[in-house]
Amino acid sequence: MIDIVNILLALFGVGLGAIGWLMPRYTMKLLDMAPTKSTMGLSEIRAASGALFIGLGLGAIVLNTPFAFAMVGFAWGGAAIGRLTSLIVDGDAARQKTTFFVIEAAVAATLLGINL
Repeated sequence: MIDIVNILLALFGVGLGAIGWLMPRYTMKLLDMAPTKSTMGLSEIRAASGALFIGLGLGAIVLNTPFAFAMVGFAWGGAAIGRLTSLIVDGDAARQKTTFFVIEAAVAATLLGINL
C-alpha cells in the first residue's frame, strides 16, 4: 500500500509539473500571475513549477527508495512553508492560496510520514 501511495503522489507532482512545463500561460493565469514583455516569467514557470517537479517525481520513482520519496515530501514541505509564509506575511488569505497550502502540506506530511 505504501508503494502505491508513494507512486501516486510522485505522479501527482509529475502531472502538475507537466502542466507548468507545457502550459506556462495557463499556469500563470491559474496562479494570478501575468506575463510581461520578457519571457523570463514563462521560463520560471516552466522550470520551477514545471520540469523541476517532473524530475523530482520521476527520480523518486526510478530510485524507488523510502529516502527518495521522503525527499519529494521535503520539497512539498518547502513549498508549504513558502505558501504559509505568504499567508502570514503577504496577507490576503485567499481561498486558492489556502487550498494550495493544504494540498502541499498534506502531500508533504503523507510522504514524510510513510517514508521516514
